[in-house]
Amino acid sequence: MKLDVKPYEEKMKKSVAAFESELATIRAGRANASVLDRITVDYYGSPTAIAGIAAIKATDAMTLTITPWDVSSVKAIEKAIQASDLGINPVSDGKVIRLAFPQPTEEKRKQLTKDVARMAEDAKVAIRNIRRDANDKAKEMKKASEMTEDEQKASEKAVQDLTDKYSKILDSVADAKNKEIMSI
Repeated sequence: MKLDVKPYEEKMKKSVAAFESELATIRAGRANASVLDRITVDYYGSPTAIAGIAAIKATDAMTLTITPWDVSSVKAIEKAIQASDLGINPVSDGKVIRLAFPQPTEEKRKQLTKDVARMAEDAKVAIRNIRRDANDKAKEMKKASEMTEDEQKASEKAVQDLTDKYSKILDSVADAKNKEIMSI
């Protein structure tokens, strides 16, 4: 009986998805609403995502417009953006908040590519941990005589193939983000 690799593949897919969503929060010089995903606003006593209380629109490549559904929340949204690590000062006319994204400097872009590489390595470590768990399970099954040595080797090879596949996916996602960051 060979090891069922489906649950491990699902975990690897989740690691890639988590990496992609983490990358979406990196500001690459273009206005992107997902940079606001991590910012929460104290809205009537409960932390709420900006997207939950306002319409967010990219008016052009360098500007985001935030239109709160409740005008009284404009100040709270401004404070939350200023308190975040976004590094952009919001400009408000009392009804609409504008975020102007400056073009990142060469130095900042290089730092961002290093951040992407670090995040990619963290995601690869997560995938390797999943591989280790799967291989441990195969060894356990072999010890309990639930599989033969050949089946264990085949299971470990299947898990290694998955690891290689998802590592390549992580590399291509990271490369695409780095190209986006370095393009002016």
